Amino acid sequence: MGQSRRDGFREFADARTGHLYRSACLLTSGDTHLAEDLVQETLGRMYLTWGRIARIGNPAAYAQTVLVRVFLTHQRRRSTAERPVDELPDRGPASTTDPALRLTLLGALARLPAKDRAVVVLRYWEDRSIEETAAILGASPAAVRSRATRALNRLRGHLGGSSLPELVA
Repeated sequence: MGQSRRDGFREFADARTGHLYRSACLLTSGDTHLAEDLVQETLGRMYLTWGRIARIGNPAAYAQTVLVRVFLTHQRRRSTAERPVDELPDRGPASTTDPALRLTLLGALARLPAKDRAVVVLRYWEDRSIEETAAILGASPAAVRSRATRALNRLRGHLGGSSLPELVA
């Protein structure tokens, strides 16, 4: 890889790492160590194909797709039922005024199946359209709509039937 492409990737990685990390924290329900691993694997995969990706025109969207797919692959391979610790470090996925609410939401997200969690994060945290979410997950728009409805109903059930607070801080 030439120096200019390497510099281009470094700039991209510096600009997008924080955003990818926040998304990964939501996908992993607050498991910051796994989130860091997912971001590193995503950036590693992006680096290997950077020459082609840079010509695509939207490397940020591609990185988000890679992150979600890395997460789903990890969930399929996961052989243990590890759970994140009770307390999150100071550097969390988003700053909210109520840390207890954040922990409650992360706990409710953790109880969702991996694909449901991915749909919720992409649709409501990333504010992606149904079509974009479907493309990232390799599913039909109808499947994303039904999965989103089902996931939101499950979240409401986990939260005691209350209305869902904003996922975006």
